[in-house]
Amino acid sequence: MRKIDTTLYLVTNSTGRSEEEFLRILEEACAAGVTLVQLREKERGGREYLHLAQAAKAVTDKYNIPLLIDDRVDVAMACGCAGVHVGQSDIPVNVARQLLGPDKIVGATAKTVPQAVEAYEQGADYLGVGAIYPTKTKVITVITSIDHLKDICEAVPIPVNAIGGLKKENIGVLKGSGIAGICVVSNIMEAKDPGQTTRELKAAVKEIIG
Repeated sequence: MRKIDTTLYLVTNSTGRSEEEFLRILEEACAAGVTLVQLREKERGGREYLHLAQAAKAVTDKYNIPLLIDDRVDVAMACGCAGVHVGQSDIPVNVARQLLGPDKIVGATAKTVPQAVEAYEQGADYLGVGAIYPTKTKVITVITSIDHLKDICEAVPIPVNAIGGLKKENIGVLKGSGIAGICVVSNIMEAKDPGQTTRELKAAVKEIIG
């Protein structure tokens, strides 16, 4: 099982931002301590997605942070990034694994224990579970209870990350849940000072996961 640091996992959102502004936010977050980055672009076609992925990878490589592509295995392969993250409506984990090979990271979204076990058995390296709180993203969310999160953490031996409306003021509920880290979108992407927010959030997460 490969070692992946999922302590503070940034899921990006470029909506309403210029490429320059987007890359500035990404760089500030990387410099301040995010440990994994997922480029999530639901509205971009393949050419645009690849262009942004290459630009983002130049930033994450600078800080030795793995870059994952949401859903698009072809984009991940074309830009040579660390791997992909697939949701329940995307291609299955085992297909992504077959296409990318054994050395790349494949993460998956799981909302139930059976989904978590299936993803693990198909070769997922980590899971994203949530939403813990309502979110501002365009993704349709179903609230996940902390008890349910604990059940998923206990069901699989791979890292499980909580996601959904998380910030340093509300992550205390996750203490003792068994998570390996958290995934964050809006709290960092919309912060007035992304670097400072990242530093404070990472410190808070480390207290939660011990």
